[in-house]
Amino acid sequence: MQSEDLTGASVAGYQLLERVGEGGTATVYRAQHPGRGLCAVKVLRAKLRSDRTAVQRFLREAAYGARVRHTSVVETYDYGEADGLHYLALEWADGEILAKFVRRSGALAPSLAATIVQQIADALAAAHASGIIHRDLKPENVIYDPRTQRARLLDFGIARDADAKPEERLTRTGFFVGTLQYVAPEALSGELVGEPADIYSLATIAYFLVTTQLPYQAKSPRELFHQLLTQPPMALGQARRDLAFPKALEDSVMRGLSREPSKRQKTVLEFAAEFGVGATQQAAGARGGLLGSLKGMFGGSR
Repeated sequence: MQSEDLTGASVAGYQLLERVGEGGTATVYRAQHPGRGLCAVKVLRAKLRSDRTAVQRFLREAAYGARVRHTSVVETYDYGEADGLHYLALEWADGEILAKFVRRSGALAPSLAATIVQQIADALAAAHASGIIHRDLKPENVIYDPRTQRARLLDFGIARDADAKPEERLTRTGFFVGTLQYVAPEALSGELVGEPADIYSLATIAYFLVTTQLPYQAKSPRELFHQLLTQPPMALGQARRDLAFPKALEDSVMRGLSREPSKRQKTVLEFAAEFGVGATQQAAGARGGLLGSLKGMFGGSR
């Protein structure tokens, strides 16, 4: 069945110029607005427009995104329904999906990874301060501009309000939400999770940025589910035998990946700070190694 293409249409004053992406719930268009200029507009897919839960979840994403204002969060302009279409208009952010950048570039230098982690942590801290738990933090939900080294958080599709009552949830009890490779173990029971779950996911992103690997290697979702519940994550230093990391860097990541939420850092900002310290030690070690090599080449100091 051919997917719907609304290119050329106008939705709530947004002229849809080009279809640029499509997910399970929405199609994304590059659009032009008379007052805002270039924008991104997400339109709920046709097959979901009669699904009350899907519509509620889509509008909830929009409302949560509108609540979080930060330079490291893609800004939500407006949202609603127009001509039978549910839409979400966002700031157009230059760059590419972080996951694609890493797969193309390879493992990042810890100093660059620390810059990205800090920006994501700043965005999450703003969300947490607004009472929002992201719950689906992963490189696919971060846009990154290599020219400016700017990372920005997007997609609050399965975020939740920390103060929401259990009966207001849109997910059935016993079913977890999120992406299995990045989800915190405590989420697997389907229970509501808090800020520590976002810390776990951020630690997994940090692990991925400096290794291009993930803490658990499994051949199937069932095997990965079992590993998350029963096994410790693979140590950072074992993920890539060709790379070496300072103890402080590895300790920060592995602490963030603790199975027990209480053993992780207290906040995403604390995690980013610890990871940054480790990255600084990595950079200092690299400079020391280079200096030592130069001294060796020229006979050292006399």
